[in-house]
Amino acid sequence: MSSNSFPGLYLHIPFCRSKCPYCDFYSVTDLSLVTAWVAALIKEAAFYREKFDGFDTLYLGGGTPSLLTPAQLEALLAALRRYFHFTSDAEVTLEANPDDLSREKIAAYQDLGVNRLSVGIQSFNDRDLTFLGRRHTARQAVQALEGARAAGFANLSLDLMYALPGQTEKDWRETLNVALSFQPEHLSCYQLTVEAGTPLGERKTRGEFQAAGEEMEGALFLLTSEFLEDKGYFHYEVSNFAWGKKNCCRHNLKYWRHVPYLGLGPGAHSFSIVDGEDGAQGAPYIKNGVRWWNQADLEGYLKALAAGQAPVAGRETLTPEQFRLEILYLGFRTRRGVALEDLRGYGNWETALGDLEEAGLVEVVQGRAQPTRRGFLVADGLPLRFGD
Repeated sequence: MSSNSFPGLYLHIPFCRSKCPYCDFYSVTDLSLVTAWVAALIKEAAFYREKFDGFDTLYLGGGTPSLLTPAQLEALLAALRRYFHFTSDAEVTLEANPDDLSREKIAAYQDLGVNRLSVGIQSFNDRDLTFLGRRHTARQAVQALEGARAAGFANLSLDLMYALPGQTEKDWRETLNVALSFQPEHLSCYQLTVEAGTPLGERKTRGEFQAAGEEMEGALFLLTSEFLEDKGYFHYEVSNFAWGKKNCCRHNLKYWRHVPYLGLGPGAHSFSIVDGEDGAQGAPYIKNGVRWWNQADLEGYLKALAAGQAPVAGRETLTPEQFRLEILYLGFRTRRGVALEDLRGYGNWETALGDLEEAGLVEVVQGRAQPTRRGFLVADGLPLRFGD
């Protein structure tokens, strides 16, 4: 069954033992609140049991989901299965830190129906791991992956990070080679982004390290794409690679294709489709999207649910024009690209498309404008070529 036949369910587990200095996702380090959070999230799920019945993906992200004990995870998953229907082939992903992946936890994940592990490796170089403030070492990363494979986990996704200060192409290629030695079904390769307000951002402001620079970032991006595609991986989204199209992350595909999803937990976002008015030139812009998000505050989240209230902080309804623009922004981040019928609503679409083809940034394949490797490099700028 298609991964687009059902919505996806995302759980935000907002707990970390320590905050990575580059991370700007919402998380807390007070683990004494985990039990209260589990109970609150189960209450939140109950709000949606009549609105979202069936899911074919479940993604446990964070934060650090692997901090949960098997008993806490079991209680959480049992409640979700009481409230919602999951297809028999549901993709169940759990994000994990290497130093949390004991033999006992790996076995428990399998018993509980987790069939996809997303492991936050980041690097197999201890110098890089120290700079990133990670808790694990390169050796622990290797041991975690060896343990997962030995236990029979058949769907592994590795998170890696490049464009680190002082990192050379040789360093990055070595990390990729170690990663491929485990034959992962999926790889997410992210460029280091130094966000303002993070500890790493403050260090950069003080001049404590030199960022890689745009030229090196571009070179490493192209190296990554060429290297992995030469090894048989499908570069299906700017930062994501799959060993065969069937190993694309089914859950994340929903985000890029405007498939509805429900997010539970503090700071989680949700999206649904509602009927809307015809947009410019009628079809295909006959739908509106509704997006809402929870308050990114654990104590506020707990208080709201204790009072019997949904912890929603805000919501928006996309206009047909906003929805149309999102189709371009999200579509050009994927190898699938954008359908030509979604470009025809723009007056200059033929000229813009021709210019992009001539520049080698886009190619037209079976009625879709698809970004090339160099198009991926400037994906966020491609929609800007299309004016009204």
